[in-house]
Amino acid sequence: MPTVFVHGNPETAAVWDPLLTELDRAGSPRAGLVCLSPPGFGAPLPAGFGATVGEYRDWLIGALEDFGEPVDLVGHDWGGAHVLNVAMNRPDLLRSWASDVVGVFDRDYVWHELARRWQTPGDGEADVAERFGATVGTRAGLLVERGMSRSVAERIAAAQDETMGRAALALYRSAAQPVMAELGRHLEQASRRPGLSLLATEDHAVGTDPQRRRASRRAGARVETLDGLGHWWMTRDPARGARALTTFWAQC
Repeated sequence: MPTVFVHGNPETAAVWDPLLTELDRAGSPRAGLVCLSPPGFGAPLPAGFGATVGEYRDWLIGALEDFGEPVDLVGHDWGGAHVLNVAMNRPDLLRSWASDVVGVFDRDYVWHELARRWQTPGDGEADVAERFGATVGTRAGLLVERGMSRSVAERIAAAQDETMGRAALALYRSAAQPVMAELGRHLEQASRRPGLSLLATEDHAVGTDPQRRRASRRAGARVETLDGLGHWWMTRDPARGARALTTFWAQC
């Protein structure tokens, strides 16, 4: 049975490398570890693809249909939101799901400051042009400042470009509230498959602790608390992340 990983913004699949190494070392019983890169984020942005929340959901559904069997699906950041959108709409494609952003579907969730800037016409374009137009070293430094390990940040920064910036703006603008709250009205549907909510306590971009726990309960998800870890937990303590996932999979 495949285990499929989906990353978010502003990332490539390199964000998973430390975790995949730990899963290999742990002898994960999963038949295969597969990374899927959302269009614009380490993969080409097809002509006519609008990079909206709904289009990414449909892209992931199509990619999962190609496996021909249910998968264990793991998502981080926007990848974690795409995972929930699949779990709510196509549970037949999943054996289980795991996400670290369940809280963004809570009715009271407020987008973080950078997201709100990107959702603002003019301000968003200016920020993305400066951020993605900087040198690779500067881009990597920004990721490290926000909590990513340097080795992973350097690889991801090298792939950040104007295409990723356009995709990011379109995605965030398509998800301005109340869009996420409306999508979250169907969270209970995610409980049709075993779910894991990874709660990194120092990740303050994906909802408050009460919001994250409330959304996790509604989704029927087990909560795994990653004390002291932030948004890029898989690059800082991949061994702990691997233990959480393998324990969850073994109990599904």
